[in-house]
Amino acid sequence: MQTKEDLRRLLQRIDGAGYKAYKSIKGQYNFGRFILFIDSIQGDPFASPSRVRTRVDQSVARFPQELYRNKVRRIALEDYITRAFAWAISQAAEGHRGSGKSGLISIVDFGQAVLERTSMEVNKDYVEASFSVGLPARGRTVLGQQAIAMFFEEIPTIVEQALIYRNLPTSKVAEHVKTIEDASYIRSNLEDKGLVAFVANGAILPRESGVSERPMRTDRVVQFQPPPSLEVEFDTPNHGPIRGMGIPQGITLIVGGGYHGKSTLLNALASGVYDHIPGDGREFVITTPDAVVIRAEDGRFVERVDISPFITNLPSGDDTRSFSTLNASGSTSQAANIVEALEAGAKLLLVDEDTSATNFMIRDERMQELVAKEKEPITPLIDKIRLLYQDLGVSTILVMGGSGDYFDVADTVIMMDSYIPRDVTEEARRIAQKHRDERRPEGGSHFGAIKPRHPIPQSINPRKHSEKITIKARGMDALQFGYETIDLAKLHQIAEIPQVRSIGDLIWYLAQNQFRNSATLGEALDRLEEEISEKGLRSVLRHIGGDYALPRRYEIAAALNRLRTLKCKKERR
Repeated sequence: MQTKEDLRRLLQRIDGAGYKAYKSIKGQYNFGRFILFIDSIQGDPFASPSRVRTRVDQSVARFPQELYRNKVRRIALEDYITRAFAWAISQAAEGHRGSGKSGLISIVDFGQAVLERTSMEVNKDYVEASFSVGLPARGRTVLGQQAIAMFFEEIPTIVEQALIYRNLPTSKVAEHVKTIEDASYIRSNLEDKGLVAFVANGAILPRESGVSERPMRTDRVVQFQPPPSLEVEFDTPNHGPIRGMGIPQGITLIVGGGYHGKSTLLNALASGVYDHIPGDGREFVITTPDAVVIRAEDGRFVERVDISPFITNLPSGDDTRSFSTLNASGSTSQAANIVEALEAGAKLLLVDEDTSATNFMIRDERMQELVAKEKEPITPLIDKIRLLYQDLGVSTILVMGGSGDYFDVADTVIMMDSYIPRDVTEEARRIAQKHRDERRPEGGSHFGAIKPRHPIPQSINPRKHSEKITIKARGMDALQFGYETIDLAKLHQIAEIPQVRSIGDLIWYLAQNQFRNSATLGEALDRLEEEISEKGLRSVLRHIGGDYALPRRYEIAAALNRLRTLKCKKERR
């Protein structure tokens, strides 16, 4: 290993040289208080920045083992230090120092969720940060002295501020870790209480804007107050008893007038599959981890999905037991989204009437009388929602403002009134009895089988003609995968861009390592989760880098299902 003075001499020597001279500084350097790893060098100042790591021995960092004694605590601590590192960059780094990305020091983007990321690693031996550095240049001429300032002044200051325990607000570190541990505890105990979700007393559900995940901060914000009939308590390891509204397994309707908080509650539940930082307002809004948002998605690609539980006897003659299309309608896309989520293992569906296909949700008695069932290919959700729970144990939380017919199938009905929930289950049942209709159930006696699919690995190819693998996140809404762009805009449970980067790599990993062995999609996702659990996220990624975050299996599957080159094996009947 070289010393920091070796690095200084190298930078002085290449000062004023062509940009490729930076290749000579790749390596490891002992800075005394930390080790600097320069893992990759960018090709020019306009390319993706260079990958760098700093490792601090625990004899220097001195993070108490109590803060990372289990996996949940470790992820929480790594999340806190990542945020502290980003703050330290904002304080210590000068920033722009020449052309392109010159002078940039950055760590992974993050939001309000606490995720397993590759940006930070904490163990009993060391603390290691992975980040990016834009090596400075004017045009393509090395600015060696500017690089010296970055490596010898800015980065050491950032390391001291973020990676040394005594330099952090230790009480805030502890609260961060304890909050995440308690949230995880509640999530792991939902099933024992017969629940699929929990919203704590005093939670702040509204966000500051439609494009921000930060909590709304105004005097008019209504803190969450659960109805007494649905109030439950969890005795958490760190914060003691936490009370709030428990949403039972089964079928739950969220009703109420417009702008009274129905969709706000559903959105909070959708994000509740992840832990959130203290102060987010939703840190104790907890949802079972296998919850998936379902919506219509006109125009999406579908490959060999058995949508026959919902759609049969198409006039075109297409086989809905193995349905494929390049341009799905609202109803067929919503049917496919449900079946694909079930194939991936979902146990809770989150549905908003506003983003659903009307003809997929309900067919009332008047329409039944006018259009005979044999002339209507669609079996609406209302006739399958009870069978989903009865046959498959899959619960549904449904925002519904337009059809009281769903009162007949609901186990729980929650009315949002000026952002305050009321349990109106008994009232809804009385209304359903009072206003009986003649609508005929059309769903049969069983939901139907969920048929596993076998993706063909050759159809999952991120290579271009040059054989170069191209996998890039295009924001939160798109993933470039070779020549294809996968549309992710309707996947509402992707929390941050680093998850999109990981999704691309993990799809490729599945193609190379699981689908080649004829695994079904469900089997492949199971094995992937097992490997990540045993070896960590880094073990299944293409590159060593700090800008990745762990996605859920449901978003991995959903992205693969939207890859328009995907082909699945034709199954024998």
